[in-house]
Amino acid sequence: MRKFIIPIMVVAIIIALYEQVSAEKNVYVMVIAIVVFMMGMMQLSAKIPSKNQDKKDENV
Repeated sequence: MRKFIIPIMVVAIIIALYEQVSAEKNVYVMVIAIVVFMMGMMQLSAKIPSKNQDKKDENV
């Protein structure tokens, strides 16, 4: 899954940067690219364990 998400995020970043420097900026394309990037970041960060996970287990 990670191999699928990272290229999509890179494409979204490239599209957002291209729209930013173009003469006619399309806000909808920018918003969609940012949303795709943020969703990809959420998917990737959901798999990273918390630092405090051990402390939570001890308190139980």
